[in-house]
Amino acid sequence: MKHTRMFSTRPRDAAAIAAVIVACSIGVWAAVAQSGERSAVTRPALRPVTPRGALLPAEQATVDLFEKARASVVYISTQTQVMDRWTRNVFNVPRGTGSGFVWDSRGHIVTNRHVVAGASAARVRLSDGRDLDASLVGVSGAHDLAVLKVDLSAMPQALPLGSSADLRVGQSTYAIGNPFGLDWTLTTGIVSALDRSLPSEDGRSLIEHLIQTDAAINPGNSGGPLLDSAGRLIGVNTVIYSPSGASAGVGFAIPVDTVNRVVPQLIAAGRYVRPALGIEIDEGLNQLITQRLGVAGVVILRTSQSSAASAAGLRGIRSQRDGAVVAGDIILAVNGQPIESVARLQSRLDDYNVGDTVKLTVLREKQRIEVPVRLQASAQ
Repeated sequence: MKHTRMFSTRPRDAAAIAAVIVACSIGVWAAVAQSGERSAVTRPALRPVTPRGALLPAEQATVDLFEKARASVVYISTQTQVMDRWTRNVFNVPRGTGSGFVWDSRGHIVTNRHVVAGASAARVRLSDGRDLDASLVGVSGAHDLAVLKVDLSAMPQALPLGSSADLRVGQSTYAIGNPFGLDWTLTTGIVSALDRSLPSEDGRSLIEHLIQTDAAINPGNSGGPLLDSAGRLIGVNTVIYSPSGASAGVGFAIPVDTVNRVVPQLIAAGRYVRPALGIEIDEGLNQLITQRLGVAGVVILRTSQSSAASAAGLRGIRSQRDGAVVAGDIILAVNGQPIESVARLQSRLDDYNVGDTVKLTVLREKQRIEVPVRLQASAQ
């Protein structure tokens, strides 16, 4: 018969077991405490922070400028419509991003035309994080400018306007925008050069008087403001010169004097009406004729009937009874500023308004004459 031995827990045995448990607990606690003490002793000490004084005046001025202007700068994202080839469903996909700034209290936002070109929809994000649908008011491809509008009762304050006519090389510049989608980025530099010219987006004219700056301008900065040290708008960042596509220290901004002339027309009429002479000109023919004649200017091919040029007595190319072709007037200068191409003539006239009178220096039958012409609205 198999017997199983039973163990009983008597009072004396229970006391012994309890004593062992308490001793183990005390040992563990002591070990942990000693380990913590060793850790506290071996933890590296942090170096104390050296307090600094007030910001330098130049630093404080830059901080104040950014904080004051930040709310006036916006982040623009665009979408374009695509069609599914199989289902024929049309939907929006992201197209690109850019920058812009508040123009007035009525919800108008100024940016570059190339930021919104080809887009089916645009959204504007304010500095407080609000996203708003934007509608297109007008564009000017000749100036790479566009105006959007958002529906908001209380707009952020518009940027104060400066002047680009009295800028000087060496002045400080401040660019605020959203390069590579990194919103509300500030870069600083100087005015590197003035009165630069680049072909417009449509290729038919030049964007004149561009401000060159070395403030870092990258993809996404387009349409953002260029400010002076007083926080005034002096230009709209538009393009960079870079072999890599990133900032190489050569950026260009549309001067504020041009912006202030074009934007009000875009808001009022949705398009910019360029001042014109009422003449027919052609870049290709102009190059052939002027090279053959050995002059630098713009050949008038024909004057339109009832045009400003016709009223001023300007002459186009004409043929004589014997079949010989007589060259028309060649425009050499506008108000003393030399003209060497069709694009240059159009951009020079763009410095004026419809109704202004300009003085043309004209070569007629080998004689230089001065002809005043009252500018008319272009036919576009």
